Amino acid sequence: MTKIIRPTLVLDKEICIRNIERMAKKATDHKMRFRPHFKTHQSAKIGEWFRDFGIEAITVSSVQMAEYFAANGWSDITIAFPLNILEIDNLNRLAAKIKLQILVENTEAIAFLAEKATQNLGVWLKIDTGNNRTGIDPSDTSLIEMIIGKITKSDKLKFKGFLTHTGHTYSAASTDEIFSRHFDALLKLKSLKRQYKSIFPNIEISMGDTPSATICTTFNGVDEMRPGNFVFYDLMQQNLGVCSFDDIAVKMVCPVVAKHIMRNEVVVHGGAVHFSRGKKS
Repeated sequence: MTKIIRPTLVLDKEICIRNIERMAKKATDHKMRFRPHFKTHQSAKIGEWFRDFGIEAITVSSVQMAEYFAANGWSDITIAFPLNILEIDNLNRLAAKIKLQILVENTEAIAFLAEKATQNLGVWLKIDTGNNRTGIDPSDTSLIEMIIGKITKSDKLKFKGFLTHTGHTYSAASTDEIFSRHFDALLKLKSLKRQYKSIFPNIEISMGDTPSATICTTFNGVDEMRPGNFVFYDLMQQNLGVCSFDDIAVKMVCPVVAKHIMRNEVVVHGGAVHFSRGKKS
């Protein structure tokens, strides 16, 4: 074994692949498209492991990340973060090369996009199903219809459907609460889908968060799942009851540089910089 002399991220490929295989099978079993979020690993090399399970479409969280994975052979990408109109030139260049989907949540952004888009773009409406970070309230149908109206008037934009990130499952106090929050989000999206399906027969629902994607079993009406953290999992997921210790695929190995026995403490060579930043491969 290589001698570790400084903070080092250690990854278990076998566990990663096992996690990918399990989630891919779950998507297949529930007849959902599996569009994994690559923001957790942000690695072209790890991304290749997904291809062995038939994955062709991915999710990212920025235009820059989309550019990185497009340069590494991925040609169907959703940027799961509300549109930044300042990046329109980058979006147009990228959309000229790959199949690109973006998120909108206000009329200003979609009006700008309808005017400035020079390439075909798929457009999802970001719906807030309880995370209270970004997205449209599902009850605000007047805003939803205004945005959809602007999408349909453009010859470059295609309305895909409704997308949510049920991120508040991460703050759940129990697995029962994860089930509850997932089911509530699912009901809200299915209601929207029913409202607009007669006008848009191919309308879809896209959901994505690791806790519910891992342990929940009800996905009726969901067309696409986008979990990301599952590729590695972590102690937070283990504490939530989502995974076991054996499912965690990464660890940070840090040398111990001092022991304080009276305080029952050790000093390690490793801090916030080492734990929050890593080198992409």
